[in-house]
Amino acid sequence: MRKYLIPLLALAALSACETVKGAGRDLQTAGAVVSREAAEVQSQY
Repeated sequence: MRKYLIPLLALAALSACETVKGAGRDLQTAGAVVSREAAEVQSQY
């Protein structure tokens, strides 16, 4: 059972990294949209 522990932990760590990377991309996209909309509203005034 112990011989499976390290590979499973490594796999869990890698999947967590991908999840965090994806969340970072989502937040970056959301920030870009908010910035674009804010610039659009400011140009209307």
